[in-house]
Amino acid sequence: MSCFLSLRLFSPPITHSPQMRVFGHERINPLNGKVELHEVLNERPRGEDERRGTRRLENGGPVSGTDFQPEFAEPLENLTVAIGRDATFTCIVRGLGGYRVGWVRADSKAIQAIHTHVITHNPRVFVSHSDHTMWHLTIKGVKEEDRGSYMCQINTDPMISQVAVLEVVIPPEFIPEDTSGDIMAPEGSTVKLTCKARGHPTPSIKWRREDGHNITLKTQGSKTQVTVHEGEVLKLQKISRADMGTYLCIAGNSVPPSISKRITVSVHFHPVIHVPNQLVGAPVNTDVTLDCNVEAYPAMIISGDRYEVQEITKSMFEVRMVLIIRKFRKTDAGSYHCIAKNSLGDVDSVVKLHGMYVFFSF
Repeated sequence: MSCFLSLRLFSPPITHSPQMRVFGHERINPLNGKVELHEVLNERPRGEDERRGTRRLENGGPVSGTDFQPEFAEPLENLTVAIGRDATFTCIVRGLGGYRVGWVRADSKAIQAIHTHVITHNPRVFVSHSDHTMWHLTIKGVKEEDRGSYMCQINTDPMISQVAVLEVVIPPEFIPEDTSGDIMAPEGSTVKLTCKARGHPTPSIKWRREDGHNITLKTQGSKTQVTVHEGEVLKLQKISRADMGTYLCIAGNSVPPSISKRITVSVHFHPVIHVPNQLVGAPVNTDVTLDCNVEAYPAMIISGDRYEVQEITKSMFEVRMVLIIRKFRKTDAGSYHCIAKNSLGDVDSVVKLHGMYVFFSF
């Protein structure tokens, strides 16, 4: 427990040494504001009637000084506050009279305030009251160091008090040095993605694919498709081109806002070409379209032998190449090569184009 400094609120202290001041049976160290014994505020206010051992009712009749003791009207409520916001404890007292209210850090025994006077050197601490009934201790812009137990006390004999806890919560924040960045890996290898975050309470980590597709988890002899994977580590074994994409690491701890980080996984592999029609016939003087579908990563170089070429991107590693021959002529007939190259190699495929003759009968 703690006790309060006097600040002329109570009868003058008895001085035992330059280092300590004593109130009743309490000893307070002025250097750190901590109390060394158990009771707080045990100096009672002494008006003229109380020195005679009586108090007076409104109609003038005297009663015993032990009657009409103050009491707490409601329990002191625990607070949960996000870091940087304000926290206010409210201590509701009934029948305070000439007694005084004080605030103490119950865990460290550091005095915060006595009645309307702030004792602590913390510039973020303020006290206020409403009609001597509702007594407030406000901590502006709470920090982690403010987390702990706080006591509201009244200097009755014996002292009465109640305690509440301030919980300071902290939204999640990624730990950069412990979180993966974008990754490129060869097809068939194992990729390990790590994502860590700090906060209070400790954040939980979830993984999703940005494109909404399932995450494929492979173990020996089995394969599982999941929408969400929980845990700091996401392990992609025997990775394939289908696993390529952007993965979202999402950290949350019920303290808004939740946060997410994008990690792109690239899988490089030898180019592959799929040609829907390797033999195409077309009438003379018509437009002819030749299709060539290519899969490759890293980025590929695609070339067509003649005329207009269009590239249509289907995914990170899929491209549809369209070769358009305008007003097909006999001389356009022949072989057309679709060629794809990347750092792992090259591949080509051939489409043969021939003319079609239309005969009319009369």
